[in-house]
Amino acid sequence: MSQLEDHPLRYQMINELHARPFPVLTVPCRAMYLAIKPAVNAAARDRDQDRAHLIALLDRYGAKHPQPGATHYFGEIGKYRLKWESHTEFVTYTIFEEGLGDTPFDARDFEAFPPDWLGDAPGVTITSALIRVEFEPDASEIERMVDTWFVDESLAVSQVLDASAVIAGDFRLDAAGHMRFAVFVTPQTGSRRIGRIVQRVCEIETYKTMSMLGLTRVRELGPQIGAIDQRLTTLMGDMTGNVSQPAETLEALLRVSSELENILARSSFRFGATGAYEALVNQRTSILREERFHGRQTIAEFMMRRFDPAMRTVKATEARLKTLAERAMRAGDLLRTRVDVERSAQNQALLESMDRRADAQLKLQRTVEGFSVAAISYYAVNLLGYLSYPFAEGLGLSKGMTLAILTPIVLVLVFFLVRKMRDRIH
Repeated sequence: MSQLEDHPLRYQMINELHARPFPVLTVPCRAMYLAIKPAVNAAARDRDQDRAHLIALLDRYGAKHPQPGATHYFGEIGKYRLKWESHTEFVTYTIFEEGLGDTPFDARDFEAFPPDWLGDAPGVTITSALIRVEFEPDASEIERMVDTWFVDESLAVSQVLDASAVIAGDFRLDAAGHMRFAVFVTPQTGSRRIGRIVQRVCEIETYKTMSMLGLTRVRELGPQIGAIDQRLTTLMGDMTGNVSQPAETLEALLRVSSELENILARSSFRFGATGAYEALVNQRTSILREERFHGRQTIAEFMMRRFDPAMRTVKATEARLKTLAERAMRAGDLLRTRVDVERSAQNQALLESMDRRADAQLKLQRTVEGFSVAAISYYAVNLLGYLSYPFAEGLGLSKGMTLAILTPIVLVLVFFLVRKMRDRIH
């Protein structure tokens, strides 16, 4: 019995669901997180450069290399453990170290990433963070520590995953340029759940930062969109009056429409990515199942106050661009219809003028035909008169009588001959 053939991508599709495993962490520990992104055209970057940069770090520690074409890696590098992931626009490095340093959130911990290696990175830092994981003390001690470590105005503290841990962070950069997050876990919390919590914190921070690139793009486009809006409003206002040069107005509208379509084309990826990252931020936040900790604001509340307005601004700008493009298109269609109507009127007037000229030519032709009949008849009568004189004398007819007899006959014959020629021509 022959075996049923597998789909060529069957194993790849199944294994993809189990890729990027969560780290397994023991308490206490700390994590140094780094996300790198090319400054421009990140989605089309050379992924081989990312892997080459990872391999350069692994070679410093004599660690094993990832598989060719890998999009994730997890392994030991000296006294650390490294988790690397490749995403659509960026790559992330997370180094885990057991134990806690003497100084909370010591910037020297980040030296686990060699400075010269960082200088060779195929991109720039999009975000970085220091994460401190320790057992949960009593509530008053947690409040004392977070008040010491973080800025109270933007501090978010919440219990997560059925009170198995407390997360704290203020989403601000410290003096060394890193974000800071503290995770306090209960002794009953498993090592895999701790790894998931730390991973979610890193993802929330990264996707939040990537989402904010959309707001930056919107602010860059703001003056240009405003100027285009003003031009479009002016052109549409002119259309309500008597447009003296509709063709020129139509050309101006087409230029505005082209500019708007160009902006939309150049910004569509960023707008789409911003929406996707926003959804991931909200999803990762909801997965934590936050509960309020002693009246402090939660991460979800922080996002609602600070992050959501920025995302609404991006969506509003995208909608405004699309509305402007539709307005320009409708105005162009209306003006194009007006131009077509005016051209049709001009063509109709031209045809009427041609009809009048044709009628005048016909009348002139008929007049000329009358003169032609008279002229031809005159010469024909004279010729026939000369030919018929000898016969007319034998019949006793005078010259005048002969011409009188020939003239009507010749006129009738010439008239019908000319008419027949005219009908054949037409």
